[in-house]
Amino acid sequence: MNTTAPTLVASDLDRTLIYSTAALALGMPDAQAPRLLCVEVHESKPLSYMTEEAAELLARLTAEAVFVPTTTRTRKQYQRIQLPGTTPEYAICANGGHILVDGATDRDWHDSVVRRLADECAPLAEIRAYLTATTDLSWVRKHRVAEDLFAYLVVERERLPADWLDRFGAWAGDRGWTVSLQGRKVYAVPKPLTKGAAVREVARRTGAALTLAAGDSLLDADLLLAADRAWRPGHGELADTDWTAPHLDVLAERGVAAGEEILRRFRAAAARP
Repeated sequence: MNTTAPTLVASDLDRTLIYSTAALALGMPDAQAPRLLCVEVHESKPLSYMTEEAAELLARLTAEAVFVPTTTRTRKQYQRIQLPGTTPEYAICANGGHILVDGATDRDWHDSVVRRLADECAPLAEIRAYLTATTDLSWVRKHRVAEDLFAYLVVERERLPADWLDRFGAWAGDRGWTVSLQGRKVYAVPKPLTKGAAVREVARRTGAALTLAAGDSLLDADLLLAADRAWRPGHGELADTDWTAPHLDVLAERGVAAGEEILRRFRAAAARP
């Protein structure tokens, strides 16, 4: 019987492994562009892609390691994605608010998260009231609440008032919340609601000897810090702020090419004794 402790690979999805059309950043003549595989359809339209090479790498990785998709998406949004390879036993959604085990929410984990947020942070209703009072329809397209855990706005980024994000970030920070701008979305997330905490729990359950991680946004920083080795692409909030850590490798690749390279790095690291 093989008793070797597994390698756990926890990766952000959007703009790390999968990419919308706007985020592909192909940067080459059309005739030289890689073939793409659609991995998400929403309202009968293709939404997210990876290269065919990345899809093959991911399929191999899922047979070699415990692969854990780790996303800020809600469970419903995550379940639209059809990733290549073996269906993961574990997935992390809502920025760590839900651990899915064979597709079902682990209620004990979720309940423990909810209790901690109630003890340590201002309530979601207070954050939503601030957003309602300080935004307007000239630059906000949608107000959304995710899983009754956090809030986000869909904005016209070019119309975002210059100082609003800083003011909101300072106000929310005093109340135990983190503010992050990712593409066209402004997230307000309770500080204890982290991907890293959920990944540590999955690593404990699986007995993982090595944890690998990748992500591109400020909401991924704690995920990367929870890993033994980590990677970030050449785009995103972490790149824009030159975020780094001793065990982090910074990739030059941007866009969908970065997703492919991250999977190469995952497989190479997982194969080392």
